[in-house]
Amino acid sequence: MKSPIIKRSIIIAGHKTSVSLENEFWSGLKEIARAQGATVAQTATEIDKMRQQGNLSSAIRLFVLDHVRNGRTGSTGLDRR
Repeated sequence: MKSPIIKRSIIIAGHKTSVSLENEFWSGLKEIARAQGATVAQTATEIDKMRQQGNLSSAIRLFVLDHVRNGRTGSTGLDRR
């Protein structure tokens, strides 16, 4: 079953932006942020700072996928990029 894309507004570096992700990626991002003691916006801001290319939605998907693949819960893993 295909997951619908959900568009949400978040604040990145003081600016409101829209991010479109499947619900599973939103859930994953929330879980990661909670495990880090951060908000979704704070975590997304860190992802945005570290991304090399592509759009923010893609960077978030890759970030969540990386966490799932590597079993990380407490670290953003962004220091390795």
